[in-house]
Amino acid sequence: MKLSVFGLGYVGVVAAGCLAADGHETIGVDPNREKVDLVNDGNSPIIEKDIGEMVEAAVREGTLRATTDAGEAVMASDMALICVGTPSQRNGSLDLTYVRRVCEEIGQAIAKKDDYFVVVIRSTILPGTMKGLIVPVLEEASGKKAGVDFGVCNNPEFLREGTAVYDYRNPPKTVIGELDERSGAMLAELYADLDAPLIRTSVEVAETVKYIDNVWHATKVAFANEVGAVCKSLDIDSHKVMDIFCLDTKLNLSSYYMRPGFAFGGSCLPKDVRAFNYRANSLDLDLPLIGSIMGSNERHIDRGFELVTRNGKKKVGVLGFSFKAGTDDLRESPIVELIERLLGKGYELDLYDRNVSIAALKGGNRDYILNHIPHISRLMRDSAEEVIGNCDTIIIGNSDPAFADLTFRDDQTIVDLVRIGGGASAVEGYEGICW
Repeated sequence: MKLSVFGLGYVGVVAAGCLAADGHETIGVDPNREKVDLVNDGNSPIIEKDIGEMVEAAVREGTLRATTDAGEAVMASDMALICVGTPSQRNGSLDLTYVRRVCEEIGQAIAKKDDYFVVVIRSTILPGTMKGLIVPVLEEASGKKAGVDFGVCNNPEFLREGTAVYDYRNPPKTVIGELDERSGAMLAELYADLDAPLIRTSVEVAETVKYIDNVWHATKVAFANEVGAVCKSLDIDSHKVMDIFCLDTKLNLSSYYMRPGFAFGGSCLPKDVRAFNYRANSLDLDLPLIGSIMGSNERHIDRGFELVTRNGKKKVGVLGFSFKAGTDDLRESPIVELIERLLGKGYELDLYDRNVSIAALKGGNRDYILNHIPHISRLMRDSAEEVIGNCDTIIIGNSDPAFADLTFRDDQTIVDLVRIGGGASAVEGYEGICW
């Protein structure tokens, strides 16, 4: 394929070098004449393992050259990969000056092309930028329609400095956000030989994935450092602690807890987070990340409360109110907290949970209901159908699979806290808490 790579910085040079090494006719584009001359002389403008040798070999073999002329590059290629910088501004937002300028130049060149051309954004951009900026600028500059006359994709990179060439060749995943199927298929051809999952999705999802990756990586670093601070104060080897922590790939390093839903609860997580914070405070340690966990959890309960109350319907049914499906444990259940708030605001509630029955409960759970939340026991009903028949708003509180088979009225509001699926999602008034 004939490719142009806009931006001969870190991401652009690695992409250009790897693509040219794969045999693609590649043109690097940059307004900086010094960078262009370096590439054309067979030298890399960046210091990175293996890339210098790749650039030298590609230039020698004629698969890589560079230019300052954006129009020339577009006219000589089938696809443009935009790899220009998106630096932070003082308020934390991104400076999209370079992206806009390159899109204007590419759009002006597309206006003169008869062949179908694909514009691929590799630069890191915030969700909404593709449709809010990239597409409008390209359409205005070209006078053509994106997704019809030319293609647009978002293709985030997952490269680490120092191992960028290896990461390009061995990515954890390849994500293609496509505006149209034709452009996504063309871009997928570039990565056909990579041994990694290839995901073709919407441009909005692709834009977001890169940020979630990086925020999660930053969170892991901050979490490990806060654990280290506590361990050091207690004269405990933090590396031994985290080595053991990382051995658990069923829960700790896995997808298990990584599904957006409702707040956490139960007899362990809230108690242990509070206790760990208390111990850190007793050591005069400030842990901004770990210390904010319980507050973040409370804010999520607030979001659930807002979803239920904003429609003004006073008769509310709750399906599932133990802290998770398959248990009768109500201790620190976030659903119970939500129920308490609604009762305090004068809402009429009906509750159903097949695992929670006063007659069947024993021991600590029975004592908890009778002594701590006896008013809730009086609201419990014998079936989900009874709750649905009595109420105008239905809260799906846990992931009991039986709830996916229920039938709801078209005039009901469904507030889904677990993404149960089934008939609930087909109701016009359906709304998930964070989807």
